[in-house]
Amino acid sequence: MPWQIRLMLPGVHGTSLLPLVRLLRPREWIKNGFVLAPAIFSGRILNPDSAIGAVTAALLFSVAASAAYIVNDIQDVERDRVHPRKRVTRPIASGEVTIPTALTVLGGLYALLGAGIFFLLPATAAPLLAYVALNLAYSWWLKDAPIIDLFVVASGFMLRLYVGARAIDVPLSSWMMITTLALALYLASTKRLQELKAGGPHARPVLAFYSVTLLERYAEASASSAIAFYGLFVITVRPELALTIPFVLFGLFRYWYIVDVTGAGESPTEAMWTDWQLIATVVLWIGFSVAALSIGPSP
Repeated sequence: MPWQIRLMLPGVHGTSLLPLVRLLRPREWIKNGFVLAPAIFSGRILNPDSAIGAVTAALLFSVAASAAYIVNDIQDVERDRVHPRKRVTRPIASGEVTIPTALTVLGGLYALLGAGIFFLLPATAAPLLAYVALNLAYSWWLKDAPIIDLFVVASGFMLRLYVGARAIDVPLSSWMMITTLALALYLASTKRLQELKAGGPHARPVLAFYSVTLLERYAEASASSAIAFYGLFVITVRPELALTIPFVLFGLFRYWYIVDVTGAGESPTEAMWTDWQLIATVVLWIGFSVAALSIGPSP
């Protein structure tokens, strides 16, 4: 087709760049919005220098995340080839991209990440490299360790906050960290819950250690904690954000509805991209937060 970009790269089957784009999983980059949270909650998101630093940090984290996805896809290729959905959607498992080509792309991403850290944001080196190391450990071992796997996933979100704070040189709120931890554990628990319901205990080795009841309890405890901690954060640190609490509650309720009724929680980002109410809630929450912090008093 005339609109396709021809690709002359060995190891990629097809006539377009689409398999390589899918290998990077750009839809998952929405998670890196957490990198912007310190700029938003410090009230510095409207400062041009801070905004540029925060966005640059989010882009660097997207490079690191894509590298982590490639490592995971290489490690999980045999499992993915027997998975009803991943054998089609994952380029390595489907045969659209060969492992040598994926390794070449991975090396390019690591080089880009290193250059970005060195030349643009050296202050973010420690948390970004910690994220890379954590994901290597996760791909090769930790994802099969019950409970640890949930906390590793949650740690990735906390590192996003740390990168965002380091990028603009602001202190990281303890309330923000614990709220994010609880929210991330909720997302991780519901993801494992849907994987268990959809594929049974053999869909992923770690699922053999879980039960539906246990994961439901984890999800409930995490969601309740996220709501409580966010409320305490608003009351004690940022009272001008009181009007954002309904958006947080609605977002959690809506996501839980999607998980329970449609079974879409196996991919939190897919649920986010495909539900207009969730999208609208996030946009409104960000808008209200920026507006309130730009006109409200600083703590």
